[in-house]
Amino acid sequence: MKAIYWRPRGISPTALVLVAVLALMGLAAVELFQRKVKQPNYLEKLHASRLAREAFDVIKAERLRRGLAIDPETDPAQSGLIGELMTSVTSNTGVLRAKQTTVNPNFAAVLVNYFKKVGCEEGDVVAVGLSGSFPALNICVYAAIQTLKLKPIIISSGSASQWGANVPQLLWIDMEQVLYDRRLFSFRSIAASVGGIEDKGLGMSDEGIALIRRTIAGDQLPLLQPSSYTDSINQRMKLFREQAGDRPIKIYVNVGGGTTSVGTIIGKRQFKPGLNYRAPQRGPEIDSIMHRFVEEGVPVVHLTKIEELAGRFGLPVMPTTIPVVGEGKIFKREQYNPWLTAGVLLGILIALYAFIRSDWGFRMQLSARRRHNAEHPEPMV
Repeated sequence: MKAIYWRPRGISPTALVLVAVLALMGLAAVELFQRKVKQPNYLEKLHASRLAREAFDVIKAERLRRGLAIDPETDPAQSGLIGELMTSVTSNTGVLRAKQTTVNPNFAAVLVNYFKKVGCEEGDVVAVGLSGSFPALNICVYAAIQTLKLKPIIISSGSASQWGANVPQLLWIDMEQVLYDRRLFSFRSIAASVGGIEDKGLGMSDEGIALIRRTIAGDQLPLLQPSSYTDSINQRMKLFREQAGDRPIKIYVNVGGGTTSVGTIIGKRQFKPGLNYRAPQRGPEIDSIMHRFVEEGVPVVHLTKIEELAGRFGLPVMPTTIPVVGEGKIFKREQYNPWLTAGVLLGILIALYAFIRSDWGFRMQLSARRRHNAEHPEPMV
């Protein structure tokens, strides 16, 4: 004879508590047992970062060889890639925190990520605009290009903002030449300008401008001497197109706040840091290299707001030592274990069905209650 159970119309609070506890335990397990998963192009990112680290070491050795001291207060990582507060070749203000954050070879992996995201393949042409403001980032761009075997067209500026490559005896153009001579990179800039306001060094001393021009001539680079802001943009665009020939330019990379590249301080703020596929929708239209390229359908990488970029890819802000190659979310990200997640979800669904949609849970509770009553009978009165 089958037993007949009376099933209450409401849901037992005990059942709800049991399901809730099970769900919380499952959530904790899923969060606790995440696994690190290699990100796309892992090996290329690793190779580029190692190359960038090697280049960092070469520049540090060259700085010391030239008798240029490294200040441990402004450059705690002792990289040799942090400049001074003010020199004759300083073009603008700069943020020391941002400069210190760039001293990380793993930014090369970030550039590999951007290049691959727009579909760059071996032999593709990329245009690059550099200033001396972030020499460590410049090196990371070169390391990514060298690793992926791209064909760069690079135009540099000789001046730099505060804390950048603004040591007169070791400008960015000097660093680039050293790395080219040591054969770490198989390419260098095709031309250079003084940089600064209107790309003519307005506001800089005559001594600083003359020094930059001598350095450019010494490195046998063509010197851009624009007559105006617009002329500087036109000259640069003409060089990019002439060098590319009939090959399409796959992407444009801007490092720092070079005036003609970003379009004055307003243009710099309009473009978001990282990869841009479209021109800014808000604010006045500011003519610049970035704006012209993006209007032509060429994606633009804008390397600015460094701390924000670092946080996006799991890189440290203001590291006191040069980070180890391979660290950061750009290489590996913690992801939920799909099998564990599916198992926990299945367990919760079964518990919900058992305690709410069927009599299983009620019978279990009733059986437990009967055993409890049998073991602890009510006292006779």
